[in-house]
Amino acid sequence: MSNIIHISEKFSIALHSLVVIANQDNKLINVKEIAKITNSSPSHLSKVMQQLVKSNFLESIRGPKGGFRLIKSPTEINFLDIYEAVEGPIIIPTSCPSYNTVCPFKSCVFGGMPQKLGQEFINYLKEQKLKDFLVSID
Repeated sequence: MSNIIHISEKFSIALHSLVVIANQDNKLINVKEIAKITNSSPSHLSKVMQQLVKSNFLESIRGPKGGFRLIKSPTEINFLDIYEAVEGPIIIPTSCPSYNTVCPFKSCVFGGMPQKLGQEFINYLKEQKLKDFLVSID
């Protein structure tokens, strides 16, 4: 069975990790701790964290007492920002979802659905803020 919408592991790790970090009250948390809480591979998590550092969501402090903390306020970070930091910009298709150059039908059988769902997904990600998920972890 396939999913209608696919959420990548990279985006899931980024999102869950930022929620964990946002809940630390500006205290540093390291990859090992985040990996344990999010049930993620530490090596994959490290790569995602570096992308989030490069995208100016996080500060990384090296050393035995090092770790990560947010640079921006959770009120300023929406899920679209996070998605695009790790996956790149979302491109809503403007052409045939089946990649046909000429449609064999009078009108598209998909009726603009891929464009509509793409825009709804973008709108959903824009509306969700990191602040809405503070203290929502066990």
